[in-house]
Amino acid sequence: MSAKTSLPLAAALFASAATMAHADWPTDRPIEMIVAFAPGGGTDIMLRTLAPYLEAELGTQFPVLNRPGAAGEITYTALAQARPDGYTVSSLNTPGFLTMQIDRKPRFDPEEICPIARIVEDPGTFIVPAGSDFQTLEDLVAHARENPGAVSIGTTGVGTDEHLAMLQLERSAGVDLTAVPFAGANEAKTALLGGHITAIGLNVGEYATADKGAMRALAQFAEERSVLAEDLPTAKEQGFDVIMSSERGLAARCEVPEEIRARLAEAVDAALANPEFQAQAKQQSLPLAFQSGAEWKEAMPARLERYRDIFALIKEGQ
Repeated sequence: MSAKTSLPLAAALFASAATMAHADWPTDRPIEMIVAFAPGGGTDIMLRTLAPYLEAELGTQFPVLNRPGAAGEITYTALAQARPDGYTVSSLNTPGFLTMQIDRKPRFDPEEICPIARIVEDPGTFIVPAGSDFQTLEDLVAHARENPGAVSIGTTGVGTDEHLAMLQLERSAGVDLTAVPFAGANEAKTALLGGHITAIGLNVGEYATADKGAMRALAQFAEERSVLAEDLPTAKEQGFDVIMSSERGLAARCEVPEEIRARLAEAVDAALANPEFQAQAKQQSLPLAFQSGAEWKEAMPARLERYRDIFALIKEGQ
């Protein structure tokens, strides 16, 4: 066989093999789901709850692998390095996925990561131990003004929604707070209840299922009160301009064939419509807010610019 004939033949064989592989998807092996945060947090619980319903929709297994750290960068890097065959997906969380593009050069190319579907959008809140002297966000701010740097806020990393909420509060209230990063919400809760930090950032959905005898929310960072916490005042109601929410969903490499990404999105949409899943979501206080990958991706540039503005404001004040 000459070199001239072997190259086209090799290309044809490769294309044929790829077509066969796609034809077998998704039933010939499990689809690994990488979660960017530690077990027990909101993202982890949400996706572990969703996994059985995706398995039923696609006829395959979704084993969950937690790879926490660096506000999700470890997981996104692993996803970007995975083969683009549709057998690896990951959690996708904003603002972390977007803000890491502002404050550093991530170890992966964000353009290689494509949203599959958004599952929830959940406002943020600050939580203190139930025995704390702080009853409101105003109380916390008053203490921070008298004790610069003494108020510590637990987050799940630089550029996450809790961190950005903290930065906005610093700007709005003219205070100096100390961020303390953790690998996941569960670790932050443990530190809070152990008296190691003043407060932690959680989402309203996470707080709605928390032990109210152990911790208390000070404010929610939404334009209007969430249906999950109608008795909890917003930061704006208390005089502070803090608006921040967490979006959570799934992503795949953009090189994964479009038809596979579309089928994954359809499976998520169908799973979220399942009455049994909806009952579990209600029990877990998950604020379901499905968006297709295309819709979510289209909205990201505007959100990224808003986060750039937040970072710019903080740098101006330094």
